[in-house]
Amino acid sequence: MAAEPGAASRWDGAYARGEATRSWFEQEPAMSLRMLGSAGVTAADAVIDVGGGASPLAQALLDRGFSDVTVLDVSETGMQYARQRLGPRAGQVRWLAADVLTWQPGRRYRAWHDRAVFHFLTAPQQRRDYLRALGAATGPGAVAVFGCFAPDGPEQCSGLPVARYTPDQLAGELGGQWCLVGQDRQEHVTPAGIVQPFTWAALRKQD
Repeated sequence: MAAEPGAASRWDGAYARGEATRSWFEQEPAMSLRMLGSAGVTAADAVIDVGGGASPLAQALLDRGFSDVTVLDVSETGMQYARQRLGPRAGQVRWLAADVLTWQPGRRYRAWHDRAVFHFLTAPQQRRDYLRALGAATGPGAVAVFGCFAPDGPEQCSGLPVARYTPDQLAGELGGQWCLVGQDRQEHVTPAGIVQPFTWAALRKQD
């Protein structure tokens, strides 16, 4: 999911092998919902799921009464799985095909959600580009929820190197404008039965 030539083709190809075979696949976004809820995000808030692709989060948010839901992903193929799952309700979600590292937000969101994008950003410039987008898409009081590989998690995913974080390390990457307000750990089990430890962190943007 890094900003590199062919990024869209790479991730389209990964999803083309089937969403349920991907290591990040999950039937229910339980941890995402828990972290958003614990940070005070409600159905009245605008939520963007960055790198959402085929994630079931958009559907889960609609089921809970959310009406301002956006999914951003570099892979059209990934988002198509989510659209098909939603059927007629897919029109209730805004779908943005873009690389977050070059995306220019046209509005602000109350909640930013990222499960398994940030840990692919291993170069400092990639993280700076990401944080530029995060800053432009959020205002004071906004919440950002991250799910990234934990320090004892995989060193690679989908053939790419990844970074690994504790909650405090993740907060340090975001900078002093963001305050850590919640954290957790998840033992994600892939479709192949492999355990991948995840760090989860919720942060609030200061005035």
